[in-house]
Amino acid sequence: MGFRLPGISSTKRSLIWSVSNGNQTASKTLDIPKGYFAVYVGESQKKRFVIPLSYLNQPSFMDLLSQAEEEYGYDHPMGGITIPCSEDRFLDLTSNLSV
Repeated sequence: MGFRLPGISSTKRSLIWSVSNGNQTASKTLDIPKGYFAVYVGESQKKRFVIPLSYLNQPSFMDLLSQAEEEYGYDHPMGGITIPCSEDRFLDLTSNLSV
């Protein structure tokens, strides 16, 4: 017997995003469903995406995380994983990943 998370039924819809706001970051931590984690994406305006942990098994996603490490290291002011790419590139890459 399984269960469904509303709004998370396909790969393209498995990304959940909201505009990042420093005051709301702590409260949004509670909004992450089990099996998902949050990343911040964007060049000037950062958006928060909640993505499945299964993306960590994908080489193309791991490349993005390596770029984030090179750019920001492990201490970034956003307080979370920030990926240094455009939102369009991120959405294009993640829409091709299998969950």
